[in-house]
Amino acid sequence: MSRVIKAHLALLGVNAIYGANFTIVKAIVPNHIQPFALVVIRAVCSMLLFWLSSLFLPKEKIERKDFIKLLLLGVFGVALNQLLFIKGLSMSTPINGAIIMIFNPIIVMLLEVIFFKEKTPFIRVAGIIVGITGALILLLGRRTISTGSPSFVGDMLILVNCISWAVYMVMVKPLMLKYKTVTVVKWVFAFGSFYVIPFGWSQLQAFDYHSVSFNSWMCIAYVVIASTYLAYYLNTYALAELSPSIASTYIYLQPVIAAGIAIYYKQDELNAMKIMSAIFIIVGIYLVGLSRKKEKQKLNAQISK
Repeated sequence: MSRVIKAHLALLGVNAIYGANFTIVKAIVPNHIQPFALVVIRAVCSMLLFWLSSLFLPKEKIERKDFIKLLLLGVFGVALNQLLFIKGLSMSTPINGAIIMIFNPIIVMLLEVIFFKEKTPFIRVAGIIVGITGALILLLGRRTISTGSPSFVGDMLILVNCISWAVYMVMVKPLMLKYKTVTVVKWVFAFGSFYVIPFGWSQLQAFDYHSVSFNSWMCIAYVVIASTYLAYYLNTYALAELSPSIASTYIYLQPVIAAGIAIYYKQDELNAMKIMSAIFIIVGIYLVGLSRKKEKQKLNAQISK
């Protein structure tokens, strides 16, 4: 099996894990554990797992200049990403969170245009506008629009988390071409854990370990092992073979999985507004992807002449 096929399979696995993660996190936060306490447990335990894994693999030396990038990746890939996601989801709903995360591919595309100077044909611009419209329908098109409501604030936190994750995906790509997956991720989590501990320390001290049920511990284990350790490893591994824009498009699987699980467990309900929002965002992603396909066909035609 080629590395490219393995990368695509890895992305399928990542987004299946994340799709279930919305409902699992919602089941334990904040009723059984406070959001930032979970983030500290998630980050520190995952860091230990990555460093333990690295003991069984060939050692790599990080160049001094790359530590600056790793420091920033710890901010965007762990601290902002996890703090805002867990806190936002505790105030919002699984379906809202999953739909907002579909916005990620469009943000990745914008960042690639800004940092890699990619051309922006009309169809790509149209896709970005359609995608933004979909996000705004979900965020603003409520029965009562209140920017101070918990759900609105939660949605906005998830949106900023989505942007942070897009920055991480674009920034980590050059390092993945230079180092092994575990080498990069273990340092990202080392710095990320250092950032999140001050935010969650007081909540972690107040966490009553003895009152947590077995099912809740299983949910916490899923968040640590599946949606962090495995998901970050597989996602970063895939970025060594595929571009951030391709990797990010797999995220559209998350709302399907999240919606099915959330509705089954009666944590959320599907309505016309959420369906309309998802359609706009998916159409936006399709248009952006179509523009890249046409550019590639045009380039191949020029090469063949």
